[in-house]
Amino acid sequence: MYIKIHRSYRNVVAICDSELIGKRFEEGKRQLDIRENFYKDMKVTKQEAVRIIKQQAAEDSTFNIVGEKAIEASIEAGVINEDSVDMIESIPFTLILV
Repeated sequence: MYIKIHRSYRNVVAICDSELIGKRFEEGKRQLDIRENFYKDMKVTKQEAVRIIKQQAAEDSTFNIVGEKAIEASIEAGVINEDSVDMIESIPFTLILV
């Protein structure tokens, strides 16, 4: 999966499964556009992702999470639970303000 940290007064952490990069999903008026320039930076393992997510949560970051593996890592890191996950075309995603 990929993680990109957009540094600002409050970091935005973009996490997605690597196979979703460059794809777009639509369902009614809702859409997910997995743009490379927003999501693609560090390619990480699940364990590395969990560590980074925990670290960023401690820094009061916000999260944009897309894909099954990214969701799993975020649940394991304790920043989301299954109730906060939505779906578009069977692709799980969530936006979190910690």
